[in-house]
Amino acid sequence: MDVKLFSGINSEYLAEKIADHYGYSLGDKSLLKFSDGEMQPVINESVRGCYVFFIQSTFAPADNLMELLLLCDSAKRASAGYITAVIPYFGYARQDRKDKPRVPISAKLMANLIEASGANRIMTMDFHADQIQGFFNIPVDHLKSEAIFIPHLKKIDLSNVIFASPDVGGVKRARSYAKYFARELVICDKYRKRANEIAGMTVIGEVEGGDVILVDDIVDTAGTLCRAADILMDKGAKSVRALCTHPVLSGNAYENIEKSAIQEIIVCDTIPLKRTSKKIKVLSTAKLFARAIRNTHEHRSISALFVEG
Repeated sequence: MDVKLFSGINSEYLAEKIADHYGYSLGDKSLLKFSDGEMQPVINESVRGCYVFFIQSTFAPADNLMELLLLCDSAKRASAGYITAVIPYFGYARQDRKDKPRVPISAKLMANLIEASGANRIMTMDFHADQIQGFFNIPVDHLKSEAIFIPHLKKIDLSNVIFASPDVGGVKRARSYAKYFARELVICDKYRKRANEIAGMTVIGEVEGGDVILVDDIVDTAGTLCRAADILMDKGAKSVRALCTHPVLSGNAYENIEKSAIQEIIVCDTIPLKRTSKKIKVLSTAKLFARAIRNTHEHRSISALFVEG
């Protein structure tokens, strides 16, 4: 089957790089918008019997998700052979359970919607929780940002590095780096009074004299990272950097980062930056996604793209 790559309107910055690495051009599509805000994506070429890949991160606004759903539906109705939704950043992933009464499990609802739209497969990077893969009844290719970050870290001196998790929930993620580089691991234990507001934080482990690298999947308001960095410096850390896959960076995130003790935050391009910052370095995921798309089309292993610890 022929391969066709298409992009949602707000992920073209990444989709164009993916297509370039793949050796193809993006497919011809257009997006019609009505005066009331409704949208109608139009695929302007035949996809009958083709392997179709729609590249779209589902960050805010919700129109990004809606466009992806409509694209999948249009391809299904145009007799596409196999439809893969490539979602570098999977929105609503933090709502993966009922943590209090009368709230939705939004990540599961997103999975249901994407399946109902006609997607045969999902490709994404760094779910907030690995078990979200189980919300889908179709194959999920869950790429890991370690394949991006580890080659970058190998270029710098790690002899004095200590890896840290900014919360208990991210320990597994940070431990994978500590194990790979045979370095120590510390944990920042936080608790919240409400969303995006930290009530308190303590550090489990010794960081005095070390160059600390915090590891997280999402940096949103950057409150957790900045608080962790300040506390780590107070505990005697020599410097603090961070690895964060998805740069949501909402609210006062940029201001928080600029004023914090964090020396540098390294992120992936799964979400476009709203503005540049001398403290934020962006690494591209395009080559990894292009290789994953090729392996999917050629029925080769996806796990071969992971960094083995």
